[in-house]
Amino acid sequence: MGDPSCDGGRTTIMDLPDDCLCFIFQWLDCSSGRESFGLTCHRWLTIQNLSRRSLQFECSLTQLSLSSLSQTSINVTSFHVHRLLTRYQHLQQLSLSGCTELPDSGLNPLQSYGSKLQSLYLDCCFGITDNGLSLIGTGCPSVTSISLYRCTITDVGLEILANACSTLMRVNLSYCSRISDYGLEALSQKCSQLKGVTVSYCRGVTGIGFRGCSPTLAYIDAESCKLEPEGVMGVVSGGGLEFLNVSGVTLYSGGGLAAIGTGFAKRLKILNLRMCRNVGDESIMAIAKGCPLLQEWNLALCHQVKISGWESIGVSCNSLQKLHVNRCRNLCDRGLQALRDGCQRLLILYMNQNIRISCMAMELFKLYRGGVDIKEEEIMCIGPNWIT
Repeated sequence: MGDPSCDGGRTTIMDLPDDCLCFIFQWLDCSSGRESFGLTCHRWLTIQNLSRRSLQFECSLTQLSLSSLSQTSINVTSFHVHRLLTRYQHLQQLSLSGCTELPDSGLNPLQSYGSKLQSLYLDCCFGITDNGLSLIGTGCPSVTSISLYRCTITDVGLEILANACSTLMRVNLSYCSRISDYGLEALSQKCSQLKGVTVSYCRGVTGIGFRGCSPTLAYIDAESCKLEPEGVMGVVSGGGLEFLNVSGVTLYSGGGLAAIGTGFAKRLKILNLRMCRNVGDESIMAIAKGCPLLQEWNLALCHQVKISGWESIGVSCNSLQKLHVNRCRNLCDRGLQALRDGCQRLLILYMNQNIRISCMAMELFKLYRGGVDIKEEEIMCIGPNWIT
């Protein structure tokens, strides 16, 4: 480029420094504008590459769209990952979810370009094993959120990851069948900033691995795990829990869930006990009294909850706004009356196929509690997503 003084002192946009061009790029609010930016010239393409913070493959399961579903899946290899990470060297979020044949070696580029990565999604990456977690541990020391849904990892790899990435806050291990309490213990003890953990359908998890976890741990999803009474105590032991999903858990005794109400879960706001068919009045009474901030409670298909349980909810759950009682066989007119006379902040009652509720009891409930919206739909999942 020539001397501006030789051209009448005029300055063009090409005379702007890179930081100004980066600032301009950040102000582009539409995706088409951002994509077109790099087509202008090589310099602007470099600015576009340096400014990119998030990358997701079309085959990714992280954010499904009609366009991604209609396209033919490509076999993402180590070559593709290396090319893209070489181009985009300042990524903070990377999704390789759905790259089912990606091997551990495909994560090698993270050794050179993963230092700034904060979120990593590897859902259904069936080729990723403990060796891959070792690569992540050494290449991505700043990662705070990782999803390993259905990955073939073990406690060994999880311990390696926990030791290397102590800043982890959110971890998704759902359907990781080889994970047990041993790996969870390493995660709970090494990662002092942990906020959310998903271990749904990890059949080797009893909950004991959460014992002594950080008070920052506010979100635990343990759906369909084989929790033990001592494990339930471990789950709530941190004292900071706000969301707990133990729907469909296998317990030898429904009374084991009473541990939720022993005083460690006083901050609990959302509790999902859906399909806990053997949870009884003892547990319900303990939870109702021990969790004063509870705002949403899913008791759908909890057939052993009877009069004493419903009465304790009516008396003690003064913060409850949403209650799910779908298909509860032992919710009768007296139980509904207890909910009607209590739960003064209740806004929504989800109920259907409650065969012991008479039409008269329903009409009385609507008459006295006109502000409560009765919905016949059955909600399977409640609460926030684990990554939020």
